Amino acid sequence: MARVSTIERLPDDVREQLQALLRDPRVTQLETTERINQILEAEGHDERLSKSAVNRYAVRMNEVGEKLRQSREVAEMWIAKLGAQPQGQMGHLVNEMLRSMAFDLALKLQEGELTEQSMPAVIEMVKELSLSVTRLEKASSENVKREELIRKQERERAAEEAAEAAESSLANQGMSRDAIDAIKRDILGIA
Repeated sequence: MARVSTIERLPDDVREQLQALLRDPRVTQLETTERINQILEAEGHDERLSKSAVNRYAVRMNEVGEKLRQSREVAEMWIAKLGAQPQGQMGHLVNEMLRSMAFDLALKLQEGELTEQSMPAVIEMVKELSLSVTRLEKASSENVKREELIRKQERERAAEEAAEAAESSLANQGMSRDAIDAIKRDILGIA
């Protein structure tokens, strides 16, 4: 079983401070290490961070950040391409992304990058993401249906207005009631 890193053993609030310091380009990793160790000492924790642990964590954070940036770029490209496409295609894309993520997680677990301690949280995140995607796809599908219904109602209203205008115009021209009714049925699409 892989050893839990000193970073993973940090209290959540201290880890958040570490992450904030690592994101700040004005603060070096050495300064970050010193500041976090000062916080740990002030709070009475025995553990201290090494420069190499902070460096490994920073490298991992940068890799994750880069993957997120690339994922966003790919998603934006596909959204731009599929934005006008039927919603099902977007759902297929997101489902494929989830499958890919699950595969990557399985590989990371086999390679020991994920620990028994971190895996439940990762599984929970994937589960929540899957549920969110399902809900978004359902909402998107409902929006498409609602838009189709609105368009249908608009077409029906426009056809009724056209039929009424034709009836009035044709009656003024002396056309028979049977001929007017036949034209109206054609306009309204009634067999």
